[in-house]
Amino acid sequence: MPPYLSSLPSIIKMFMGSMFNVVGSCVVILIATPLVAIIIPPLGILYFFVQRFYVASSRQLKRLESVSRSPVYTHFNETLLGASVIRAFGEQERFIRESDGRVDHNQKAYYPSIVANRWLAVRLEFVGNCIVMFAALFAVMARESLSPGIMGLSISYALQLTASLTWLVRMSSDLETNIVAVERVKEYEDTEKEADWRHDQSSLPPGWPTAGNIDIRGFGLRYREDQELAVRNITVAIHGGEKVGIVGRTGAGKSSLTLGLFRIIEACEGEIHIDGVNIATLGLHELRSRITIIPQDPVLFSGSLRMNLDPFDGYSDEEVWRALELSHLKSFVSGLPDKLNHECSEGGENLSLGQRQLVCLARALLRKTKILVLDEATAAVDLETDNLIQSTIRTQFDDCTVLTIAHRLNTIMDYTR
Repeated sequence: MPPYLSSLPSIIKMFMGSMFNVVGSCVVILIATPLVAIIIPPLGILYFFVQRFYVASSRQLKRLESVSRSPVYTHFNETLLGASVIRAFGEQERFIRESDGRVDHNQKAYYPSIVANRWLAVRLEFVGNCIVMFAALFAVMARESLSPGIMGLSISYALQLTASLTWLVRMSSDLETNIVAVERVKEYEDTEKEADWRHDQSSLPPGWPTAGNIDIRGFGLRYREDQELAVRNITVAIHGGEKVGIVGRTGAGKSSLTLGLFRIIEACEGEIHIDGVNIATLGLHELRSRITIIPQDPVLFSGSLRMNLDPFDGYSDEEVWRALELSHLKSFVSGLPDKLNHECSEGGENLSLGQRQLVCLARALLRKTKILVLDEATAAVDLETDNLIQSTIRTQFDDCTVLTIAHRLNTIMDYTR
């Protein structure tokens, strides 16, 4: 839960408490000295305009201050991380000047917000003191009919009113500022959800897909409703076991096509059939669990290496070691103190990018589905490792349909198409 959202209940509570304090004080003053009713409406209108002017200004000043505060933290973090390099080049003074400049820029927005705060305090004190003055004045004017105790009660409540008014404005300002968090949650709530994870009615043939035929008919998709089609009118028939290279310049729609295949983005026109089954009629789990992808950015989770290779614990250790051998990782994993129980950090940061890519290859070798998608999977490795990976794919996925988004010609040189 965002911090702004978790603080909203306490802000609403304090806002309501302040409001009832103000209303209660006004009621007591009006009962004790009814003549104050003449002056409260004009003072209330004055207070309302002061409050609206302050809230609008403070909200914008707060936004400016927040925007200018982020660069201060960013620069400070960068300076800490690169302290050794900065010292090596003798650039300490430049970084100190840059930090001072950013802090000064932040103070240009912070100082007006403090001034606005003082501006509000003076006007609220004025409204509160007017109420105290008129409560005392009217109490003296009506001293014949009022007891000293009631007069004291009226004036003491009028004195309390100043603090309550100030707190009420503060809370209403905070409430308006923090209600943005609720708007964001509402926006997420209204975001269109993915299709069902499973379909009760779907009747998939056992072991689907068995051949790996992919038939794309007039396929098109867009990333958002207000945008043009990212992929349009794609019609192609890929037979089972074919190795197809997908090439094109940046932005041509290569990765978008694979997103449509996994239904990460739904098609806005056309259909994709795999072994005669329209993938739009399947549950997302039924579809995605039957296709394997080796992505451009390898994904690893914090946990053991074995968990990353076989998260559902569906394969034996022998099968896992066999996959590691085929992905040219066996010697590396054998040299680790904990072997398969080696702990991977968040995102696999304690492995190199090439090793992470090979772990993804080993994961694909374990699953061995009939359709394999490689989304520039060898972009992060050298030519020698690329050749090793391609030779493994040619031998181990010989009877599978392989779709490869490639940026090196030799990667897809011997492909069917």
